[in-house]
Amino acid sequence: MLRKFVIFILIVAVVGGAAFWVLSIPQTVPASELPVHTPDLANGKTMYLAGGCSSCHAVPRQDDRMRLGGGLGLKTPFGIFYVPNISPDRNDGIGAWNEADFVTAMVKGTSPDGRHFFPAFPYTSYQRMNYADVRDLFAYLKTLPPVQGKVRDHDVRFPFNVRRLVGGWKFLFVDGKSFEPDATKSAQWNRGAYLVSGPGHCAECHSSRNLLGAVESHLRFAGGPDFEEGGWIPNIRGKKMTEWSEKDMAYLLRTGMTPDGDSVGSSMTFVIRNTSQLSDEDLAAMAVYLKSLPIVEGAPRPEKK
Repeated sequence: MLRKFVIFILIVAVVGGAAFWVLSIPQTVPASELPVHTPDLANGKTMYLAGGCSSCHAVPRQDDRMRLGGGLGLKTPFGIFYVPNISPDRNDGIGAWNEADFVTAMVKGTSPDGRHFFPAFPYTSYQRMNYADVRDLFAYLKTLPPVQGKVRDHDVRFPFNVRRLVGGWKFLFVDGKSFEPDATKSAQWNRGAYLVSGPGHCAECHSSRNLLGAVESHLRFAGGPDFEEGGWIPNIRGKKMTEWSEKDMAYLLRTGMTPDGDSVGSSMTFVIRNTSQLSDEDLAAMAVYLKSLPIVEGAPRPEKK
């Protein structure tokens, strides 16, 4: 009986291991799936600003926010992830990448050498973007100055540093779906929903996460801990937001100022540097969408000690 039990356990382990290996294979977007496309650099810049690429990828402690040499350390419960160089430098950045490499990275979270990117890179949101916008963004990034310098390796403890395990994480939390417009909503609402949920990846910061680091869907946009500054990132769908008008929301995204005269702080100041350059139409669309979110009080904010 014991021998049969051991054989059964071995079979389960082999089958389970094989299933995990298949399910965790890094996915790619082949070049054959990308039709002929003429890049729109103006749209690429819009995606760059909506995505706030410079907020994370600009070289820290220097004024030129277009130098995307990376190096910023993102503190998380799993360790520190160091933001990579995405400048057009061919050796240290993404200058040697082709379009399929970039689209794959953005929507599948897979590197050109076939490894899983850690989800500190918010491809869980970028997967919502359409391929044309991603390709325009890539074209725009190639117009920026190349920056030399490799970024150091991540400082992440075992087992969270095992990239193959990220494949299992993706199986659980990355659905691979692009943004689908809601036919019952206006074109303005859908534009705002796309910018906020896709390139803007607002939920990546403004949400609480579960023990595995995935956004808790029922607390999406409802605020959460700020691991960088040790504070709390605001709930943007709480009762307080009912006091704001759509113009108030758009004004915040333009100026960083709240209706009561306060100003944003922490990393949000870098976000505003980018959103302040978006068109009035896009800011209004984002405001319409954000104001439409149902009220959720979210996780309780810890009391200051």
